[in-house]
Amino acid sequence: MNRLAPQSETNIRSVESGTGGKPFLYSHGGIIRGDTTQRCLALVFTGGDYSDGGNHIRAVLQKKGIRASFFFTGGFYRNPENQELIRDLIADGHYLGPHSDKHLLYCAWEKRDSLLVTKKEFKSDLQANYQAMLGFGLEEQAACYLIPPYEWYNITITGWAKDMGVILFNFTPGTLASADYTVPSMPNYRSSEEIFSSVIRHEKDDRNGLNGFILLLHIGAHPERTDKFYFRLEDLINDLRKRGYAFARIDELLK
Repeated sequence: MNRLAPQSETNIRSVESGTGGKPFLYSHGGIIRGDTTQRCLALVFTGGDYSDGGNHIRAVLQKKGIRASFFFTGGFYRNPENQELIRDLIADGHYLGPHSDKHLLYCAWEKRDSLLVTKKEFKSDLQANYQAMLGFGLEEQAACYLIPPYEWYNITITGWAKDMGVILFNFTPGTLASADYTVPSMPNYRSSEEIFSSVIRHEKDDRNGLNGFILLLHIGAHPERTDKFYFRLEDLINDLRKRGYAFARIDELLK
């Protein structure tokens, strides 16, 4: 979850990266968009406290023949209520990775350069997340991508991740997709219709459409949110496929 904080335009840059020098977009050292020359995007789902949309999301992805990417906290992996779902997602061929063990806030909201964790705390927390994943046969070497908790980080955090052999990435800015966790009592609440419309609008307005896009959604939301966006997932996939888009796992999009 995040606070829909805007990306700082001064920190967004395009860099030749990946096999064959593919142009990726970076912010604060983390990858925020893949190759904009390819009509392909990644669906990324994060999970910590809630997993109510898991079975529905899985069913939609199965029906549509799509492999997505799921990033869970250590607590999510250890929760007995989630373990059947996790095993099913693995069996379906989706990418599963870490989202920090305790869903730590790495740096201050108002002053992004101010760290709230030490390197030792960061490393220990991430290792605990990987330890929880081992119970499902998910080894660190095969799950090297990390989306930071709260989707909030800075250049130092990106560097610490790199030191551990981990590739930090974040969602592509421009849509309201990551607001699917919000509840009506929040000032930043966004309805499912607003979220859906924002994705389609951005596809039309961005000169690259959704090419290389990393679209972040959540696998569950607080019970107070009755307008669950995951019930619009199939409609969104159908719409984007009509526009010519393919879907890939994060490791495929950013390889």
